[in-house]
Amino acid sequence: MADDLGDEWWEHQPAGAASSPEASDGEGGGDTEMMQQETAPVPALSKKTKQPKECFLIKPKETSEDATKTRKRRKKKITDVLAKSEPKPGTPEDLQKLMKDYFSSNRSVIELEELNLPDSCFLKANDLTHSLSSYLKEICPKWVKLRKNHSEKKSVLMLIICGSAIRALELIRSMTAFRGDSKVMKLFAKHIKVQEQVKLLEKRVVHLGVGTPGRIKELIKQGGLNLNPLKFLVFDWNWRDQKLRRMMDIPEIRKEVFELLEMGVFSLCKSESLKLGLF
Repeated sequence: MADDLGDEWWEHQPAGAASSPEASDGEGGGDTEMMQQETAPVPALSKKTKQPKECFLIKPKETSEDATKTRKRRKKKITDVLAKSEPKPGTPEDLQKLMKDYFSSNRSVIELEELNLPDSCFLKANDLTHSLSSYLKEICPKWVKLRKNHSEKKSVLMLIICGSAIRALELIRSMTAFRGDSKVMKLFAKHIKVQEQVKLLEKRVVHLGVGTPGRIKELIKQGGLNLNPLKFLVFDWNWRDQKLRRMMDIPEIRKEVFELLEMGVFSLCKSESLKLGLF
């Protein structure tokens, strides 16, 4: 009966009664402490100590000194220098100097002197105020009469040398006022086979040729183009591409130009039958 009353009394005690001083003296008090120890939440171990550490490469912050050095390096690029400098027209001396620099590695002093072109073979250079048509009219005022007397196939009276096929098309469009009824031929490699160009030169009379030095060289090698009737050789000297490079600033094109000059151009200039112009 006493046990039943004791159970009844325990069930009806308010919360917290088990932690009273009376309840903590007996066995029941010990059981209560054990229950509290068992149900007490175990503190979670720190994830920082258990998780493996990962290594990250952190990009160092750019200091003001680094930024200054970067800006200085960028200023040394040719495009930046040319963009800030005023354009200067090409001169015959520029061409002579480039020839000397190019051939000096494999020619003797005497051979280099033989490569010097007389001033009389150079036409007036473009002073950057001319369009192509106005420049050609100035250097060749008797063009109409000259082209009427030209009847030889596999040759041209005037060659205009540029750095790319796209530039050649631009030049052809810009010389409409000068060429009139003259027959113009594209002398570049893009989308045109060299054999097709040889056949066209054999079939008809051509007065003007506009193209790249590489393709013109190949036409001469294959016998499709004879330079002897040539009267004017004009370089697209001053024009610059998107990188602000002139035609002669590009090593591959410069090499092909000088190889072309060795294929009869030097001798024609010295005989004064051929004139050179820098547009």
